[in-house]
Amino acid sequence: MAKITAAEVNKLRKSTGAGMMDCKKALVEAEGDFDKAIEILRKKGQKIAAKRADRESGEGAVIAKVNKDNSKGVIVSLNCETDFVAKNDGFIKLANDFAELALNTSSKDEFLAADYNGITVQEKLTEQTGVIGEKVEIGAFKILEAPFVGSYIHAGNRIAVVTGLSKNVDNAEEVAKDISMQAAAMNPVALNEDGVDQSTIDKEIEIAKDQLRQEGKPEEMLDNIAKGKIKRFFKDNTLVNQAFIKDNKQSVAQYVKSFGDVEVVAFERVSLD
Repeated sequence: MAKITAAEVNKLRKSTGAGMMDCKKALVEAEGDFDKAIEILRKKGQKIAAKRADRESGEGAVIAKVNKDNSKGVIVSLNCETDFVAKNDGFIKLANDFAELALNTSSKDEFLAADYNGITVQEKLTEQTGVIGEKVEIGAFKILEAPFVGSYIHAGNRIAVVTGLSKNVDNAEEVAKDISMQAAAMNPVALNEDGVDQSTIDKEIEIAKDQLRQEGKPEEMLDNIAKGKIKRFFKDNTLVNQAFIKDNKQSVAQYVKSFGDVEVVAFERVSLD
């Protein structure tokens, strides 16, 4: 049997993130062959991944990143099963690495097939499932491109937002961050009225009418009153029409306009809650 040194075990541990005993067992099985030991650990990950495929992965870390010229932003949610794993420094670093890598891709499929230190992202996820013993997967994957993109990650890495502005104005970074914080806190259903699904509007109208009937309002008045309630719904639930959280005397759109001929053109929000 090949003699396995502590240095070799430590090298494998650093390369894969697996536990010391798992690394030693893999090296023993591989008779000291480093690459074969990595393959053994990956196969172990595949077995565990298959066993845990139907498990819930509702915890994790949601990371937003923006490229150097602020023209593209991404949000990547690296999901796991427990809060304990989600708070691990190594797990958070991996989530950040993945988000950085995602900036150079244009779709989730392309991202999962991208190279991460010699293996694909998908293979790394499988490997980490074996290392951690929990289901590890990519949850949400969002890309936003605009003349200027800014971002915000809420404390604890549970909510992340990227926001696109129509142009790069003075203080654009501050504006985009403020709007991203707004979206994180207020969870708008859409950017503006045009972005709200008709099914959502129809549902809100029916809810409003039911409430009015319970209040004893005449049937012939329901349509007009319901329209007023829908306007209120848009004001409360679409990003640019919401009251700005840092100054509720103005809307988000008014706040943005105070910086010049600029507007919010898009946003993406991902939350684990």
